[in-house]
Amino acid sequence: MTLPLLPRAATARIRAAMRVHPVVVLTGARQTGKSTLLTAPPLGRRRVALSLDESRVRAALASDPDSVLAGRGPFIIDEVQREPALMLALKRAVDAMGPDRALGRFLVTGSANLLLMTRVADSLAGRAGYVTLWPMTRREQAGEGTTGRWSELFARPVERWEELAEPRPPGLPAWDALARQGGMPRAALQLRAQADRADWFDAYLDTFLDRDLRDLAQVQRLGDFRRLMAFTAMRTGQLMDQTGIGRELGLQQQTVRNWLTLLELAYQVVRVPAFARTGTGRLVKSPKLYWGDAGLGCHLAGVTTPTGFHFENVVALDLMAWRALERPRPEVMHWRSTKQQEVDFVVERGDQLLGVEVKTSKRVSMSDTDGLRAFAAQHAGRFHGGVILYDGADALRLWDNIVALPWWSVL
Repeated sequence: MTLPLLPRAATARIRAAMRVHPVVVLTGARQTGKSTLLTAPPLGRRRVALSLDESRVRAALASDPDSVLAGRGPFIIDEVQREPALMLALKRAVDAMGPDRALGRFLVTGSANLLLMTRVADSLAGRAGYVTLWPMTRREQAGEGTTGRWSELFARPVERWEELAEPRPPGLPAWDALARQGGMPRAALQLRAQADRADWFDAYLDTFLDRDLRDLAQVQRLGDFRRLMAFTAMRTGQLMDQTGIGRELGLQQQTVRNWLTLLELAYQVVRVPAFARTGTGRLVKSPKLYWGDAGLGCHLAGVTTPTGFHFENVVALDLMAWRALERPRPEVMHWRSTKQQEVDFVVERGDQLLGVEVKTSKRVSMSDTDGLRAFAAQHAGRFHGGVILYDGADALRLWDNIVALPWWSVL
Protein backbone atom coordinates (compact mmCIF):
# COMPACT_ATOMS: atom_id res chain seq x y z
CA MET A 1 0.00 0.00 0.00
CA THR A 2 1.48 3.32 -1.11
CA LEU A 3 1.31 6.23 1.30
CA PRO A 4 -0.90 9.07 0.05
CA LEU A 5 0.89 12.26 -0.91
CA LEU A 6 -0.91 14.66 1.39
CA PRO A 7 -0.11 18.40 1.45
CA ARG A 8 2.16 19.60 4.24
CA ALA A 9 1.97 22.97 5.94
CA ALA A 10 5.75 23.44 5.65
CA THR A 11 5.69 23.62 1.83
CA ALA A 12 4.95 27.35 1.73
CA ARG A 13 7.73 28.08 4.23
CA ILE A 14 10.24 26.04 2.19
CA ARG A 15 9.30 27.88 -1.00
CA ALA A 16 9.66 31.21 0.78
CA ALA A 17 13.15 30.20 1.98
CA MET A 18 14.10 29.15 -1.56
CA ARG A 19 13.47 32.71 -2.74
CA VAL A 20 16.06 34.02 -0.28
CA HIS A 21 18.77 31.38 0.27
CA PRO A 22 20.92 29.18 -2.00
CA VAL A 23 20.69 26.39 0.59
CA VAL A 24 17.46 25.40 2.36
CA VAL A 25 17.83 22.88 5.18
CA LEU A 26 14.77 20.84 6.15
CA THR A 27 15.29 19.21 9.53
CA GLY A 28 13.14 16.94 11.66
CA ALA A 29 13.06 13.44 13.09
CA ARG A 30 13.55 10.52 10.74
CA GLN A 31 10.31 9.33 9.10
CA THR A 32 8.42 12.62 9.39
CA GLY A 33 8.24 12.84 5.58
CA LYS A 34 11.17 15.15 4.73
CA SER A 35 12.41 13.22 1.69
CA THR A 36 8.90 12.67 0.36
CA LEU A 37 8.09 16.36 0.66
CA LEU A 38 11.24 17.50 -1.16
CA THR A 39 11.27 14.89 -3.94
CA ALA A 40 7.56 15.10 -4.83
CA PRO A 41 6.13 17.91 -6.98
CA PRO A 42 6.24 20.85 -6.80
CA LEU A 43 9.51 21.04 -4.84
CA GLY A 44 11.23 18.02 -6.41
CA ARG A 45 10.82 18.80 -10.11
CA ARG A 46 14.03 18.45 -12.17
CA ARG A 47 16.34 17.94 -9.20
CA VAL A 48 19.22 15.51 -8.73
CA ALA A 49 18.55 13.48 -5.58
CA LEU A 50 21.50 12.33 -3.46
CA SER A 51 20.87 10.25 -0.32
CA LEU A 52 23.63 9.76 2.22
CA ASP A 53 21.80 6.64 3.38
CA GLU A 54 23.19 5.05 0.16
CA SER A 55 26.78 3.90 0.66
CA ARG A 56 27.77 4.69 -2.94
CA VAL A 57 26.54 8.28 -2.72
CA ARG A 58 28.05 8.74 0.71
CA ALA A 59 31.45 7.49 -0.49
CA ALA A 60 31.41 9.88 -3.47
CA LEU A 61 30.49 12.85 -1.33
CA ALA A 62 33.08 11.92 1.28
CA SER A 63 35.94 11.58 -1.24
CA ASP A 64 35.25 14.49 -3.62
CA PRO A 65 32.24 16.55 -2.53
CA ASP A 66 33.28 19.65 -4.51
CA SER A 67 33.11 17.84 -7.84
CA VAL A 68 29.72 16.33 -7.03
CA LEU A 69 28.21 19.64 -5.94
CA ALA A 70 29.64 21.43 -9.00
CA GLY A 71 27.70 19.09 -11.29
CA ARG A 72 24.37 19.66 -12.92
CA GLY A 73 21.78 20.59 -10.35
CA PRO A 74 19.74 21.70 -8.63
CA PHE A 75 20.17 19.13 -5.85
CA ILE A 76 18.34 17.39 -3.06
CA ILE A 77 20.79 16.02 -0.49
CA ASP A 78 19.18 13.65 1.99
CA GLU A 79 20.31 12.95 5.60
CA VAL A 80 23.23 15.35 5.51
CA GLN A 81 24.09 14.82 9.20
CA ARG A 82 25.66 11.51 8.13
CA GLU A 83 28.57 13.44 6.55
CA PRO A 84 29.12 16.65 8.57
CA ALA A 85 32.12 17.68 6.43
CA LEU A 86 29.71 18.08 3.55
CA MET A 87 28.54 21.36 5.09
CA LEU A 88 31.93 22.92 4.38
CA ALA A 89 31.68 21.72 0.77
CA LEU A 90 28.25 23.35 0.53
CA LYS A 91 29.78 26.57 1.86
CA ARG A 92 32.47 26.44 -0.82
CA ALA A 93 29.91 25.71 -3.52
CA VAL A 94 27.80 28.70 -2.50
CA ASP A 95 30.79 31.02 -2.22
CA ALA A 96 31.97 29.93 -5.69
CA MET A 97 28.71 31.30 -7.15
CA GLY A 98 29.83 34.84 -6.39
CA PRO A 99 27.28 37.61 -5.93
CA ASP A 100 24.74 36.01 -8.30
CA ARG A 101 23.89 33.07 -6.10
CA ALA A 102 21.49 30.47 -7.50
CA LEU A 103 18.71 30.67 -4.94
CA GLY A 104 17.21 27.36 -3.86
CA ARG A 105 19.92 25.34 -5.63
CA PHE A 106 20.48 22.97 -2.68
CA LEU A 107 17.61 21.43 -0.73
CA VAL A 108 19.11 19.55 2.20
CA THR A 109 17.47 17.27 4.78
CA GLY A 110 18.80 16.25 8.17
CA SER A 111 17.42 14.10 10.98
CA ALA A 112 19.10 16.33 13.54
CA ASN A 113 18.72 19.95 14.54
CA LEU A 114 21.70 21.26 12.61
CA LEU A 115 21.31 24.70 14.18
CA LEU A 116 22.33 23.16 17.51
CA MET A 117 25.47 21.67 15.92
CA THR A 118 27.83 24.66 16.18
CA ARG A 119 30.22 23.62 13.41
CA VAL A 120 27.37 23.14 10.96
CA ALA A 121 25.53 26.33 11.85
CA ASP A 122 28.71 28.40 11.59
CA SER A 123 29.69 26.97 8.20
CA LEU A 124 26.38 27.88 6.56
CA ALA A 125 25.77 31.18 8.35
CA GLY A 126 24.26 33.66 5.88
CA ARG A 127 23.93 30.99 3.22
CA ALA A 128 21.11 28.76 4.43
CA GLY A 129 17.52 29.00 5.56
CA TYR A 130 16.20 26.43 8.03
CA VAL A 131 12.74 24.84 8.20
CA THR A 132 11.63 22.13 10.64
CA LEU A 133 9.20 19.39 9.63
CA TRP A 134 7.38 18.03 12.65
CA PRO A 135 5.20 14.90 12.65
CA MET A 136 1.95 15.33 10.73
CA THR A 137 -0.67 17.41 12.47
CA ARG A 138 -4.26 16.23 12.75
CA ARG A 139 -5.25 18.52 9.87
CA GLU A 140 -2.38 17.32 7.69
CA GLN A 141 -3.47 13.73 8.27
CA ALA A 142 -6.97 14.77 7.20
CA GLY A 143 -5.61 16.19 3.93
CA GLU A 144 -5.98 19.88 4.84
CA GLY A 145 -2.25 20.63 4.77
CA THR A 146 -2.35 22.98 7.76
CA THR A 147 -1.50 23.14 11.44
CA GLY A 148 -3.95 24.05 14.18
CA ARG A 149 -5.82 27.36 14.10
CA TRP A 150 -3.54 29.12 16.55
CA SER A 151 -3.08 32.17 14.34
CA GLU A 152 -6.84 32.63 14.20
CA LEU A 153 -7.03 32.68 17.99
CA PHE A 154 -4.55 35.55 18.01
CA ALA A 155 -6.23 37.35 15.11
CA ARG A 156 -9.75 37.30 16.59
CA PRO A 157 -10.97 39.04 19.73
CA VAL A 158 -12.00 36.53 22.38
CA GLU A 159 -15.61 37.59 21.86
CA ARG A 160 -15.50 35.91 18.46
CA TRP A 161 -13.73 32.68 19.41
CA GLU A 162 -17.00 30.82 19.71
CA GLU A 163 -17.38 31.28 15.94
CA LEU A 164 -14.45 28.88 15.51
CA ALA A 165 -16.49 25.96 16.84
CA GLU A 166 -17.31 23.38 14.18
CA PRO A 167 -19.18 20.06 14.20
CA ARG A 168 -17.11 16.95 14.83
CA PRO A 169 -15.72 15.94 11.39
CA PRO A 170 -16.94 12.57 10.07
CA GLY A 171 -14.38 9.83 10.72
CA LEU A 172 -12.39 11.94 13.18
CA PRO A 173 -10.31 9.65 15.45
CA ALA A 174 -10.84 9.97 19.18
CA TRP A 175 -8.16 11.93 21.01
CA ASP A 176 -6.65 8.77 22.50
CA ALA A 177 -6.41 7.15 19.05
CA LEU A 178 -4.59 10.23 17.76
CA ALA A 179 -2.12 9.93 20.62
CA ARG A 180 -1.51 6.21 19.98
CA GLN A 181 -0.94 6.58 16.23
CA GLY A 182 1.21 9.71 16.42
CA GLY A 183 2.09 11.75 13.35
CA MET A 184 4.77 9.88 11.43
CA PRO A 185 3.15 9.17 8.05
CA ARG A 186 3.70 5.41 7.90
CA ALA A 187 2.41 4.74 11.42
CA ALA A 188 -0.40 7.31 11.31
CA LEU A 189 -1.78 6.76 7.80
CA GLN A 190 -1.04 3.18 6.82
CA LEU A 191 -0.76 0.92 9.86
CA ARG A 192 -4.19 0.49 11.41
CA ALA A 193 -3.57 -2.53 13.65
CA GLN A 194 -1.87 -1.63 16.92
CA ALA A 195 0.34 -4.74 16.70
CA ASP A 196 1.61 -3.68 13.26
CA ARG A 197 2.27 -0.19 14.54
CA ALA A 198 4.17 -1.61 17.53
CA ASP A 199 6.42 -3.63 15.19
CA TRP A 200 7.10 -0.51 13.14
CA PHE A 201 7.93 1.57 16.22
CA ASP A 202 10.33 -1.16 17.41
CA ALA A 203 12.13 -1.09 14.07
CA TYR A 204 12.23 2.71 14.20
CA LEU A 205 13.87 2.64 17.62
CA ASP A 206 16.40 0.03 16.50
CA THR A 207 17.36 2.21 13.52
CA PHE A 208 17.67 5.28 15.70
CA LEU A 209 19.91 3.53 18.24
CA ASP A 210 22.01 1.59 15.73
CA ARG A 211 22.55 4.31 13.12
CA ASP A 212 21.15 7.79 13.76
CA LEU A 213 22.48 8.05 17.30
CA ARG A 214 25.90 6.87 16.16
CA ASP A 215 25.98 9.70 13.60
CA LEU A 216 25.56 12.22 16.41
CA ALA A 217 27.70 10.82 19.23
CA GLN A 218 29.36 7.70 20.54
CA VAL A 219 27.12 6.28 23.24
CA GLN A 220 28.63 3.14 24.71
CA ARG A 221 25.80 2.12 27.06
CA LEU A 222 22.91 1.71 24.67
CA GLY A 223 20.94 -0.34 27.20
CA ASP A 224 21.02 2.52 29.71
CA PHE A 225 20.27 5.01 26.94
CA ARG A 226 17.17 3.06 25.94
CA ARG A 227 16.07 2.89 29.58
CA LEU A 228 16.37 6.68 29.71
CA MET A 229 14.18 6.95 26.61
CA ALA A 230 11.49 4.76 28.16
CA PHE A 231 11.72 6.58 31.49
CA THR A 232 11.20 10.01 29.89
CA ALA A 233 8.35 8.64 27.77
CA MET A 234 6.61 7.45 30.93
CA ARG A 235 6.82 11.00 32.27
CA THR A 236 5.47 12.77 29.20
CA GLY A 237 4.13 16.22 30.04
CA GLN A 238 5.72 16.33 33.48
CA LEU A 239 8.42 18.63 34.83
CA MET A 240 11.92 17.60 33.85
CA ASP A 241 14.07 16.74 36.88
CA GLN A 242 17.49 15.61 35.67
CA THR A 243 18.68 14.85 39.19
CA GLY A 244 15.63 12.71 39.88
CA ILE A 245 15.98 10.89 36.56
CA GLY A 246 19.61 10.11 37.33
CA ARG A 247 18.75 8.85 40.79
CA GLU A 248 15.97 6.58 39.50
CA LEU A 249 18.14 5.11 36.72
CA GLY A 250 21.47 5.04 38.57
CA LEU A 251 23.04 7.55 36.16
CA GLN A 252 25.14 10.62 36.82
CA GLN A 253 23.33 13.92 36.29
CA GLN A 254 25.84 14.97 33.62
CA THR A 255 25.15 11.76 31.70
CA VAL A 256 21.40 12.42 31.89
CA ARG A 257 21.93 15.98 30.68
CA ASN A 258 24.12 14.88 27.76
CA TRP A 259 21.74 12.13 26.67
CA LEU A 260 18.67 14.34 26.87
CA THR A 261 20.52 16.88 24.73
CA LEU A 262 21.20 14.15 22.15
CA LEU A 263 17.52 13.17 22.13
CA GLU A 264 16.54 16.80 21.67
CA LEU A 265 19.11 17.22 18.89
CA ALA A 266 17.51 14.29 17.08
CA TYR A 267 13.97 15.66 17.63
CA GLN A 268 13.08 12.68 19.80
CA VAL A 269 12.16 14.80 22.81
CA VAL A 270 10.82 18.33 23.07
CA ARG A 271 11.44 20.62 26.01
CA VAL A 272 8.75 23.20 26.70
CA PRO A 273 10.39 25.88 28.86
CA ALA A 274 8.70 27.61 31.76
CA PHE A 275 7.23 31.07 31.31
CA ALA A 276 9.10 33.02 33.96
CA ARG A 277 9.00 36.79 34.15
CA THR A 278 10.35 38.74 37.12
CA GLY A 279 7.99 40.60 39.40
CA THR A 280 5.04 38.23 38.96
CA GLY A 281 5.30 36.00 41.99
CA ARG A 282 7.23 32.83 42.71
CA LEU A 283 7.26 30.40 39.77
CA VAL A 284 8.41 26.88 39.01
CA LYS A 285 11.05 27.29 36.31
CA SER A 286 11.68 23.68 35.24
CA PRO A 287 10.78 22.78 31.64
CA LYS A 288 8.23 20.14 30.76
CA LEU A 289 9.27 17.23 28.57
CA TYR A 290 7.26 15.77 25.69
CA TRP A 291 8.11 13.05 23.22
CA GLY A 292 8.91 14.05 19.61
CA ASP A 293 6.09 11.83 18.32
CA ALA A 294 3.13 11.06 20.56
CA GLY A 295 2.66 7.54 19.18
CA LEU A 296 6.32 6.62 19.61
CA GLY A 297 6.21 8.01 23.15
CA CYS A 298 3.19 5.85 24.00
CA HIS A 299 4.94 2.81 22.55
CA LEU A 300 8.15 3.44 24.50
CA ALA A 301 6.21 3.86 27.72
CA GLY A 302 4.14 0.73 27.09
CA VAL A 303 0.94 2.81 27.16
CA THR A 304 -2.15 1.27 25.57
CA THR A 305 -4.64 3.63 27.23
CA PRO A 306 -3.39 7.20 26.74
CA THR A 307 -3.99 9.81 29.43
CA GLY A 308 -4.40 13.56 29.33
CA PHE A 309 -0.60 13.93 29.33
CA HIS A 310 -0.45 12.07 26.01
CA PHE A 311 -3.13 14.28 24.51
CA GLU A 312 -1.08 17.27 25.73
CA ASN A 313 1.77 15.74 23.71
CA VAL A 314 -0.42 15.86 20.57
CA VAL A 315 -1.26 19.51 21.24
CA ALA A 316 2.38 20.37 21.99
CA LEU A 317 3.53 18.98 18.65
CA ASP A 318 0.78 20.83 16.77
CA LEU A 319 1.98 24.02 18.44
CA MET A 320 5.58 23.22 17.46
CA ALA A 321 4.57 22.62 13.84
CA TRP A 322 2.70 25.94 13.78
CA ARG A 323 5.52 27.80 15.53
CA ALA A 324 8.10 26.56 13.02
CA LEU A 325 6.24 28.25 10.16
CA GLU A 326 5.45 31.60 11.77
CA ARG A 327 7.57 34.73 11.32
CA PRO A 328 8.50 36.25 13.68
CA ARG A 329 8.61 32.98 15.55
CA PRO A 330 6.33 32.72 18.61
CA GLU A 331 7.43 31.07 21.84
CA VAL A 332 5.66 28.07 23.36
CA MET A 333 6.02 27.68 27.13
CA HIS A 334 4.16 26.46 30.20
CA TRP A 335 3.37 28.23 33.47
CA ARG A 336 3.26 26.95 37.01
CA SER A 337 3.32 28.82 40.31
CA THR A 338 4.64 27.49 43.59
CA LYS A 339 0.98 27.42 44.70
CA GLN A 340 0.40 24.68 42.07
CA GLN A 341 -1.57 26.96 39.75
CA GLU A 342 -0.68 26.05 36.19
CA VAL A 343 -1.41 26.57 32.50
CA ASP A 344 -0.53 23.73 30.14
CA PHE A 345 0.81 26.03 27.40
CA VAL A 346 1.51 29.74 27.18
CA VAL A 347 2.07 31.03 23.65
CA GLU A 348 3.85 34.36 23.33
CA ARG A 349 3.51 36.15 20.00
CA GLY A 350 4.80 39.70 20.02
CA ASP A 351 3.30 41.44 23.03
CA GLN A 352 0.34 39.05 23.25
CA LEU A 353 -0.02 35.99 25.46
CA LEU A 354 -2.38 33.08 24.78
CA GLY A 355 -3.12 30.50 27.45
CA VAL A 356 -4.02 26.93 26.43
CA GLU A 357 -5.50 24.28 28.70
CA VAL A 358 -6.01 20.69 27.50
CA LYS A 359 -8.81 18.54 28.94
CA THR A 360 -9.94 15.08 27.85
CA SER A 361 -13.33 15.30 29.57
CA LYS A 362 -16.59 15.97 27.75
CA ARG A 363 -17.59 18.64 30.27
CA VAL A 364 -15.85 21.71 31.66
CA SER A 365 -16.56 23.80 34.73
CA MET A 366 -15.38 27.04 36.29
CA SER A 367 -12.73 25.15 38.26
CA ASP A 368 -11.04 24.35 34.93
CA THR A 369 -10.33 28.07 34.50
CA ASP A 370 -8.42 28.50 37.79
CA GLY A 371 -4.94 28.40 36.27
CA LEU A 372 -5.85 30.60 33.31
CA ARG A 373 -7.49 33.21 35.57
CA ALA A 374 -4.47 33.27 37.89
CA PHE A 375 -2.13 33.73 34.94
CA ALA A 376 -4.38 36.39 33.38
CA ALA A 377 -4.41 38.34 36.65
CA GLN A 378 -0.62 38.49 36.68
CA HIS A 379 -0.33 39.48 33.01
CA ALA A 380 -3.51 41.49 32.44
CA GLY A 381 -1.86 43.95 30.05
CA ARG A 382 -0.66 41.24 27.67
CA PHE A 383 -3.16 38.40 28.13
CA HIS A 384 -5.08 38.03 24.88
CA GLY A 385 -7.24 35.17 26.11
CA GLY A 386 -7.37 31.60 27.32
CA VAL A 387 -8.73 28.61 25.42
CA ILE A 388 -9.68 25.27 26.94
CA LEU A 389 -9.58 22.41 24.45
CA TYR A 390 -11.94 19.66 25.58
CA ASP A 391 -13.81 16.64 24.23
CA GLY A 392 -17.27 18.18 24.32
CA ALA A 393 -19.28 19.44 21.35
CA ASP A 394 -20.15 23.01 22.40
CA ALA A 395 -18.32 26.32 22.51
CA LEU A 396 -18.67 27.77 26.03
CA ARG A 397 -17.76 31.22 27.30
CA LEU A 398 -16.58 30.53 30.85
CA TRP A 399 -15.08 33.91 31.75
CA ASP A 400 -14.63 37.31 30.11
CA ASN A 401 -11.56 36.15 28.22
CA ILE A 402 -11.69 32.36 28.57
CA VAL A 403 -13.52 30.10 26.11
CA ALA A 404 -13.85 26.31 25.96
CA LEU A 405 -13.82 24.88 22.43
CA PRO A 406 -14.08 21.33 21.07
CA TRP A 407 -10.48 20.28 20.53
CA TRP A 408 -11.01 19.49 16.85
CA SER A 409 -12.12 23.10 16.24
CA VAL A 410 -8.55 24.22 16.89
CA LEU A 411 -6.31 21.20 16.25
